[in-house]
Amino acid sequence: MKSVTRVTILGSDYVVRSDASAVDIQQVADFVNERIEDVLASGRGADTLGAVVLTLLNVAGEHLRLRESGGVVAMEQRLEHLLARVEDALPGKLR
Repeated sequence: MKSVTRVTILGSDYVVRSDASAVDIQQVADFVNERIEDVLASGRGADTLGAVVLTLLNVAGEHLRLRESGGVVAMEQRLEHLLARVEDALPGKLR
């Protein structure tokens, strides 16, 4: 079920409809704000739109490098392994 969460990015309010929790959505919004502020502080973005575009390029580049290096797959496999171990350790197993 999709929930509605309000977040603020660069002083503008947005409504996000998602299956993710409000806490998760707020963490993403905080991350985005921090990354945009980093670009603005560096002076690389001449205006707000330029800063947002540079931030998007930076985050996309990091994501692609992580995906190409196998980091995402390795992390997902490790998380699945840990989840299986936790489920096995719980009384009245979840599976």
